[in-house]
Amino acid sequence: MEFDAYTLVLLVLRDDAPAHSEDELNALQVEHLAHLAELRAAGELVAAGPTDDARVRGVCVMRSGAEEARALLEENPSVRVGRLGLEVYPWLVPAGTVRFG
Repeated sequence: MEFDAYTLVLLVLRDDAPAHSEDELNALQVEHLAHLAELRAAGELVAAGPTDDARVRGVCVMRSGAEEARALLEENPSVRVGRLGLEVYPWLVPAGTVRFG
């Protein structure tokens, strides 16, 4: 059986995240979304979106392998300032069974 390979990255709220004002969080969110848009435009990010979980704040599906996906998302402003951490998982699905538009 053939598989398509992706990397799932969970963006998790860190227990030791520094405190930010509402204005700082709003600015950080704009930068966070811009970073994801850049990854999408570069073809690295397949899909991303928030969750309603208090700890797991979002999920990214990446085309790259786990190490490269981690490196790309470590550049995310929310990760750089210590608000979010990353959990990275290789994900294999039977070839052609998952499609992203």
